[in-house]
Amino acid sequence: MSSPSTTCPIVAVVGATATGKSDLGVALALALGGEVVNADASQLYRGMDVGTAKLPVAERQGVPHHQLDVLDVVEEASVATYQEEGRADLQAVRARGGVPVVVGGSGLYVRALLDRLEIPPTDPAVRARWEQVLGEVGPEALHDRLKALDPVAAEAIERRNGRRVVRALEVIELTGRPFSASMPVREFVRPTVMIGLRADRDVLDGRIARRAEAMWRAGLVEEVEGLVEEGLREGRTASRAVGYAQALRQLDGELTQDEAIEDTVVATRRLARRQERWFGPDPRITWLEHDAPDLVERALEVVVPRAEPGHRSADRGT
Repeated sequence: MSSPSTTCPIVAVVGATATGKSDLGVALALALGGEVVNADASQLYRGMDVGTAKLPVAERQGVPHHQLDVLDVVEEASVATYQEEGRADLQAVRARGGVPVVVGGSGLYVRALLDRLEIPPTDPAVRARWEQVLGEVGPEALHDRLKALDPVAAEAIERRNGRRVVRALEVIELTGRPFSASMPVREFVRPTVMIGLRADRDVLDGRIARRAEAMWRAGLVEEVEGLVEEGLREGRTASRAVGYAQALRQLDGELTQDEAIEDTVVATRRLARRQERWFGPDPRITWLEHDAPDLVERALEVVVPRAEPGHRSADRGT
């Protein structure tokens, strides 16, 4: 009889923020003999712990985690670099006889890791020029320019998502092709099972509010003060992360603490809506309720039928 590590596909746990993906990822890794590969862009950064809800080492229960704490806050996160290094982690986990468990809600990073996706080139000068235009005209006007050049890409990108609009225009300029030509297709590179966690809108909004308040109680502002000394303000990606941007404004006196928390709640709820729109249409995802009392069992039922029948009961000693 084969072991789970040789028969299980890659497992991915995705969905909106604050649905409990990290805990389920650890539970599945423990059950399957696996290791976690992070797919949350903000958790790539060293020192960004409280505001990203990064699992403390003790709560990882001995499960190795990869793609955590791999960037300094002054570095810019790169999907291309993540794709290369994250796929190397997947291979290494397999080589050790483990099951890779991908966990995170950064949709493009998940797709870059698991799907057939060609990462188009980038040019800092071209991007800077489009970012200047973004600052001058705003995201919605720039989105109109993208729509004129590439209606398919414009349809897939939210009008207020200035960063993605800039990236699309950068790629169009550099390649002479529509940005949509390089968008991911729903085709796994390797056999993969995707599990999505969902929560009713009111429940999720409440969880987000409570988590934001808990982050401030846990010392997010103090964490940010320390990261400022490491160059957080100069970090193009890290400084914009939800919670960190608001804490910086609080430190600068632009927001009171209550205002910073409320702004974080609003921004996080907006992020959750984007994640729901990103993952929702993917027919490959099996959706489970985040608070199901037998959540781990249900998730294993999704994974195990793809592996050799009968191995799961042996692993669980039943």
